[in-house]
Amino acid sequence: MPSLSLFSDDPVDGSPSAPDLLGRRSYAREAAALVRSVRTQSDSSVLALIGAWGSGKSSVLTMTMDALREEPAETERWLIAEINPWLYPDLESLTAGLFAEIRAALPKDKRWSTVRENLGKFAQEIAPLGSLTGLPGVNASGAMKVIGKRIAGETSATATKRKVEAVLREADTPILVVMDDLDRLTPDELLLVFKLVRLIGRLPNVHYLLSYDEHTLLDVLTRSDLVGGEVSRAREFLEKIVQVRLDLPAFREQEALVLMNMYVAALLERHGRQLTPTDMSRLGEAYASYLQERLQTPRSIKRFMGQVDASLGSVVGDVDLVDFMLVTFLRTMEPGVYAMIKRHRAELTGTTYTPGHHTPPDVLKFWQDRVQRANVADEHIDSVIGLLGMLFSPVANVLESWQATAAGDAERRHGIGSSDYFDRYTSFRVPDDDLSEAAFDRAVQQIISGQTADEATALAERLRTDTHRVIRRLEQRLPLAATESEALLALLADEYGNAQGPAEAFGLLRPESAVQHLARRVLADLPSEQRPEALARMAQTPDGGVLAVQTLRNTVYPAEQQPGDLATDANLADWARAARDVLATHLAHHLLPATQHSADQLTPLQRELLLAWTMLAPQQAGEWTRERLDNQDWELLALLVSLTPRQLMNGMPLLSPVDLNRFNVLIGLDRIMAQLAPQIDAAPPQLPLSTTLATPDLYQQHILSALRRYRDQNPQQPTAP
Repeated sequence: MPSLSLFSDDPVDGSPSAPDLLGRRSYAREAAALVRSVRTQSDSSVLALIGAWGSGKSSVLTMTMDALREEPAETERWLIAEINPWLYPDLESLTAGLFAEIRAALPKDKRWSTVRENLGKFAQEIAPLGSLTGLPGVNASGAMKVIGKRIAGETSATATKRKVEAVLREADTPILVVMDDLDRLTPDELLLVFKLVRLIGRLPNVHYLLSYDEHTLLDVLTRSDLVGGEVSRAREFLEKIVQVRLDLPAFREQEALVLMNMYVAALLERHGRQLTPTDMSRLGEAYASYLQERLQTPRSIKRFMGQVDASLGSVVGDVDLVDFMLVTFLRTMEPGVYAMIKRHRAELTGTTYTPGHHTPPDVLKFWQDRVQRANVADEHIDSVIGLLGMLFSPVANVLESWQATAAGDAERRHGIGSSDYFDRYTSFRVPDDDLSEAAFDRAVQQIISGQTADEATALAERLRTDTHRVIRRLEQRLPLAATESEALLALLADEYGNAQGPAEAFGLLRPESAVQHLARRVLADLPSEQRPEALARMAQTPDGGVLAVQTLRNTVYPAEQQPGDLATDANLADWARAARDVLATHLAHHLLPATQHSADQLTPLQRELLLAWTMLAPQQAGEWTRERLDNQDWELLALLVSLTPRQLMNGMPLLSPVDLNRFNVLIGLDRIMAQLAPQIDAAPPQLPLSTTLATPDLYQQHILSALRRYRDQNPQQPTAP
């Protein structure tokens, strides 16, 4: 594959450094042959190469000029003069520039001196006075003499033109004047060019090859006073100027696909990346369904891929390449949509939702309206929505099923549709509060090998402050080898009590729940005979002990809702026996002095330790708890409040059958009912939901009310353990 430049917009000439990717050289040779044929039929002619902006007209012009210069016979070689009308703002400078370029194209030998001299004189005769001093080869003093002779009537433009015509006929060498990008001129500038070409510049053996986008040129002409807004008149006027038109070959779908593939391959090679078969399928689907209709010229494809190349470098290993290309396409073609994506980050990544739009048609209409307000043309709205559906699940869910699948794995492939990776696509770097994929992998390896290097320290810190995202990224690397799993479990145990990241899933998923979920998956991947050692390592700290028991319970007995003696598991018996004493030691060590009237008698860590011990060895935990009550270390009602979870929505105690069973295991329901009988009798059977801030007294009222309902519904109380 030839080396491709994605940033240069210079025309190609078919050389190795500027390859002819579309095979236009053969058409250029045909154009050169047509120019030679026209010369045999006309002394001076005007040809036009017509094609859309970015379709490759300048490249074809370049290769056509090369073909004309390559004539085998010296007498038939064409002299080429290129002039850019953009450089000349008025007729004076344009006239001077035209003849300057023609003179510059002439050979410098003595044979052509007469032609050069007469061309200079003719330019001096016809050029407006103000332009003479700017003509190359004409000094200021000579120009003043010409002005004087013109005023005195000593020169004749007609006579001088006849001399020029005579010497050009005698030289019998064709000259081609090439003018590109006429469609970029203003109406007045365009009429000046045509006046020069049609009237002043018609000289023997001087031919013109113009280049423009016809649709744009006609639009420019209709805005001139000469045409007066009528397209038909503009076309008639153009036909008077141009004798022969050369229409650039259509940019076929197959050519566009080949060019796109070549640029993608060049991009991947430059950045040292590869696309998986799944990536290729997604990119191909996106191109065929949405991109192709907008990438209709070689320039548009090159511009798009150049934008990808320009911004990919700093995140090449940290983003999904296909997502990055599609986002870049939107940023390049629809900047309003790109700005909208950044504004609605939370909705598009699913971290919030838009109320009031529940059915797919409503949601689809909602996003269509947003896209339209982002200044997307009506004919492109559906394709933009389709691209958004390939990137973001909330949009994909109301479109075709394949789009929902494509967007649904954004987290796994580090796509923009995941809130964990979104910022990389809009800041073109890995944010400071994140770790690159390479740094994250190094950190994991450092943790596994027991190193305390910078990346490992940074990962542990982010596990505390950004728990959910780090847990998700660790999950993507599962399953691990046994030694790696044990090291990861140890890290989770060490940091379990430090998890302080914000809750997710609209506040319902706490950081510690995410840690428990990952620990359960890692432990489940370990062979059963290796679990005791891993759990023992986790239980070396109080928080680790809590996590170890929670993980063990959810791994070995995931469906069991009642406390049970986990020590009965044969593979875990030794560890369980040791862990019972470890948890008891942790609990005794972390037990704060009792305060009789405190509503929250236990700290969160104490509560978790006690509940973990209850799951591991309920009989021991119950005996130990009742001993604390007998010694009046704890006050009964305050302990019940401490052990009862709070409802997430209003913060009130939520007493479930599982909690009542835990009360029975640790304390005994009969003891609770007997000791708290006066308060239970005084409590109402049902308390209304309170919108006021929860208080310790309110907690107690809800607990007593729940106990009364239970007692009334279950007259026969269970026997205390």
